[in-house]
Order: sequence, then C-alpha cells, then structure tokens
Amino acid sequence: MPVYAFVFPGQGSQFPGMGQDLANAFPAAREVFQEVDDALGEHLSKIMFEGPAETLTSTENAQPALMAVSLAVVRVLEREGGIDFAEKATLMAGHSLGEYSALAAARSFGIAETAKLLRLRGHAMQRAVPAGEGGMAALIGVDPEKAREICEAAAVVTVEGEPDRHEIIELANDNGGGQIVVSGQIGAIDRAIVIAKEMGVKRAVKLPVSAPFHCSLMRPAADEMAEALGGAAVKAPIVPIIANVTAEKVTSPDMIRDLLVRQVCGTVRWRESVEAMTAMGIDSFVELGAGKVLTGLIRRIAPDAKGQSVGTATDIEAFLQSL
Repeated sequence: MPVYAFVFPGQGSQFPGMGQDLANAFPAAREVFQEVDDALGEHLSKIMFEGPAETLTSTENAQPALMAVSLAVVRVLEREGGIDFAEKATLMAGHSLGEYSALAAARSFGIAETAKLLRLRGHAMQRAVPAGEGGMAALIGVDPEKAREICEAAAVVTVEGEPDRHEIIELANDNGGGQIVVSGQIGAIDRAIVIAKEMGVKRAVKLPVSAPFHCSLMRPAADEMAEALGGAAVKAPIVPIIANVTAEKVTSPDMIRDLLVRQVCGTVRWRESVEAMTAMGIDSFVELGAGKVLTGLIRRIAPDAKGQSVGTATDIEAFLQSL
C-alpha cells in the first residue's frame, strides 16, 4: 500500500482560470470558493476564474486564491471520493503559503480564517519593503553552500574611498534539484546574479516578484503575523505537518503559531522537507491545488517516489481511480 504525503503549492503556481472547472463540476468546490469570497468580502473567485493575470498575481490575491483551489480539491476528495485524510495521509506539507493550505486541510484552521490570515500576510509582506527596494533571484545548478558563498560576496558594497558596507541578501528557498532562491536588497540581488555567472553557475535570473520574501527584510510582516496568529484559533492538526523552517514534524498549536511567524523571514527548506518525508517512509506524494510545480521539484529530490498532481476535475477522477 502506498504511504501518502499530501503537499500544497505556493506562490507562482497561480494562473487565470484556475479552479474554474472544479466549480463547474462540483458543488463542494463552489462551496469553498463562496466561503473564501464571503470571508474576504469580495469576489476573489471571479479574479481566479477570469483574471486579469496581474491582479491574480498580486500577493494579497494570489495567496488566498491558491489556498482556495487547494482546499476545494480537498473538499471534493472528501465529499465525492469519501477520503478521510486522517486515515489516508501520513504527513502533509506546503511550500510557503502552502503551509497554511496544509494546516487548513489538516483542520488546524478553518477555511475562512485561513483566507483572512493569507490576505493579511500578503498585505503585510507587500508593506514591509518599499516597491523597488528589494528583489529575489533564482540560482540554478548550485548547492546551499555555494549559494551562501555567493550571498556573502554579493552583500558587500564597495565604494572607492569609503569603508565597505553590507546589504541584506539571504537564502529564501532551497527548492531542491540545485535550485536556490535568494532574497534581499535589490543592489545585492543584482550583484549576486553577476557573481553567480562569474562562478560558473548554470543560470541566475531575477524573479518577477513584488517584494523580497523569506528574508530578514520581512521582519515588519513577521511582527504583524505574530499579532494575528496570537489571536487565531489553532487546533492540533489531524495529520502531522512538516514545517518549512525546520523540515520537521509539528502538531502543537503553539509551535505552529511560532513556526508560521518564523516562516515569514526564514528559509523555505523544501528539499530537506521532502528528504525528511521520504526518510519517514513516504513513497507517494500528491500535490493538491493549482499547477504541478511541487510535483516537478519532488521528482528531482526523490526520484524513487511516486508523484501526482491533483488540481482539476480530470485529475480528481484519475486519482480516485488509482486508489
């Protein structure tokens, strides 16, 4: 019998039209989208289904929208497929905002509260750093040690006749398969791209993001989330969650709050999370929600494990038939 981990995508997996066929096919999915719309007091589902892309991609929209699609899939699998995640899942995990989706799927948060927390998280991250002052870059073909070496060099600002000063640049995501994302002040990001190419890194490219996520520049956002999570009702999850910042299991509500706050500035340790799950006996990963980004990453990290993405009505049918 397969040993399942269910995983939930993060920002970058969104696309206009996501969730539309779920809404067309399943009343349970429509219920989730309506619940999110009601919680936010707006028709986020209309933006999800129709775009425009730039509005959907905006952080405060993308985060609750991706959660909504993931939880719609969860609700359909429960209602239409009779899946009891407490029995079927051994572990759950999510990439960045996907950790909130995992926690909602595991009943730590209600869907409406998760939508409100993610809307706040998106706004807080956007406010933390003025537009144009921060950025992110993907380094392809590096390990964490080499990426840190690049960051150390890129942090130094040298001006003739003046003492060196340092800018912030840190590891944001260790995605596995040699893909590391760095985040920080825009000058340091630009230097990192040049330095990476000089060091023979396969590819180094600036990412089209609106803020430098998962680095210490996000401290104001972490403070906002600490206050919000302090007042949130958090239940113990029905399935253990692998936390982004520790790559370890968590079930304690107080620890969940703490780790979600730390996650705002901390590195998303996705490679280590997948490696930890396989070490715990997971041999089948199922990505629930929009796109197939995590399925691709997992294939590179754990090539012997089975990976499957479930984000459409057709995907749901295929997954239920495979059980």
